[in-house]
Amino acid sequence: MTKHSILSKESAQEKIHRMALEIAENISEDEGGLILIGIEKNGLAIAAKIKFFLEKYYPKAIDILSLSLNKDFPTEISLNKKVDFNNKNIILIDDVSNSGKTLLYALKPLLEYHPRRIQTLVMIERMHKLFPIKPDYVGLSLATTSQDHIRVIIEDGDLVGVTFE
Repeated sequence: MTKHSILSKESAQEKIHRMALEIAENISEDEGGLILIGIEKNGLAIAAKIKFFLEKYYPKAIDILSLSLNKDFPTEISLNKKVDFNNKNIILIDDVSNSGKTLLYALKPLLEYHPRRIQTLVMIERMHKLFPIKPDYVGLSLATTSQDHIRVIIEDGDLVGVTFE
């Protein structure tokens, strides 16, 4: 298969910057702080970039957590540390949303708390929803077939592009 570039490093950075601005605008008046939860590995790298841009516009504390799960069979979901999510603003971050399954299961550790809000952010949203999850912040929406493969490329913790094959 032939790989096609969808986003260059520069255009991907612009999309992340735009999403950070949207987040700052939406939660600027809220109390409770902000927790970004990046789904390993690419979601965590995107969360770090969101935090980098967001710190310029959002003066309150921003924490980043890492969430790990098997995306094909998500029975065990774990966070890198235990946190009280009560009254917090939480943004769950992944690279590509396909069916909504990963984002749905990633919510599981948060269900025993009462956060102020939970939102989702993805770099790429595909239109193959099987689960009732719609990302709140989207870098790029693509209409693809289920056989197409979208790859968000992260090198040394930096988003360097998005390809399609």
